[in-house]
Amino acid sequence: MKNKMMLAVVAAVLAGSASAADLPRRTAPVVPAVTALPVFAWTGFYAGVNAGWGFGQYAGSGASAFKDPSGFTGGGQIGYNYQMGNIVLGLETDLNYAHLRATNSAIGVGGSKATVDYYGTVRARAGIAIDRFLPYITGGFAYGGTNITVPGFAKTSPNHTGWVAGAGIEYAFTNNLTTRIEAFYVDLDNKRTPTGSKLGPEFGVVRAGLNYKF
Repeated sequence: MKNKMMLAVVAAVLAGSASAADLPRRTAPVVPAVTALPVFAWTGFYAGVNAGWGFGQYAGSGASAFKDPSGFTGGGQIGYNYQMGNIVLGLETDLNYAHLRATNSAIGVGGSKATVDYYGTVRARAGIAIDRFLPYITGGFAYGGTNITVPGFAKTSPNHTGWVAGAGIEYAFTNNLTTRIEAFYVDLDNKRTPTGSKLGPEFGVVRAGLNYKF
C-alpha cells in the first residue's frame, strides 16, 4: 500500500513538471539595439561654384565723379576644412567674374564709366559645426581688376589689392554636396585714373554657392 502511494506521488510530480514545461515562458522582451546616426565630418578638400550680387561705392579723390557700382558676380572656389570636435578651421581661395558697373555722376565727365571686372580672395575660415550645419566667419587677402574710362583721356585697367571679411552658413545635404549662403565686404586700394585722380572700389557681395566635398 505504501509503495502504491509513493508511486502515485511520483507520478503526480512528474505530471506537474510536464504541465509546467508546456506553459509559456515569461521572459523579458528583446529590445532591438539602437544604432547611433553618423555625425557628418567636415574635414576634407572641396571645390564648387558661386553666384550673387555685388554693390558698393568708390573711394579716393575721383570717387565723386562716379555713381555707386553694382552688378552680378559669379565664379568658383576651392578649399580645405579640418574639424576638431565642433570647431572647423579652413582655408579657401576663389576667383570671380564681376560686372559691377558705375556710370558718371552729375559732376562727372559725360560717358565716363568704371567697372569692377573680376575679384578674388584668399581667406581663412572658422566655424562651429552643428552636425550638418556650419555657421562661420571668414577673412583675408583680396585682389581685383577695374576698368576706368573717361572720354578724351587714356583708358586705364588697374589691378588692386586689399582685404576681405565676411560670414556665412553652410549645410551638407548629402555626404558629398554642401550648399551655402555668405556675405563679404571687399575693400580694394586706390589706383590712378585717366584724369590723374585716384579711385578704388569698396563693395559688398551676397552670394550662394554649391560645393562638392571629396
